[in-house]
Amino acid sequence: MDIKTFKDLKVWQKSMDIVKEIYKLSINFPGEEKYVLTPQIRRSAISIPSNIAEGYGRNSKKDYIRFLQIAKGSLYELKTQLEIAFELNYINDKAKYNEVEGKLIEIDKMLYSLIQKLI
Repeated sequence: MDIKTFKDLKVWQKSMDIVKEIYKLSINFPGEEKYVLTPQIRRSAISIPSNIAEGYGRNSKKDYIRFLQIAKGSLYELKTQLEIAFELNYINDKAKYNEVEGKLIEIDKMLYSLIQKLI
């Protein structure tokens, strides 16, 4: 497949899917998390495809790699926040948690691969 825009990148597409899943997963977090964990976990998720897109839009391979690395950092931040939510029983569906975790591992590998191709 010919890549004409960042939207053609599978890693961006999968990252967008994760954003939707995180929104659905976090909608039932307790009310006291309305200004703490809920927005933070959503921002981390949004940051992944956003940084992929921003890096793609730069006219520099060095900048692109840097933004892909930032996306990886956001992914690890999201993994940590998901773990916190799971440990606090805000996510009580173990199968769903494992499914999202598996998708994040896949995105992590895709980001690593893309960075290696650009180096």
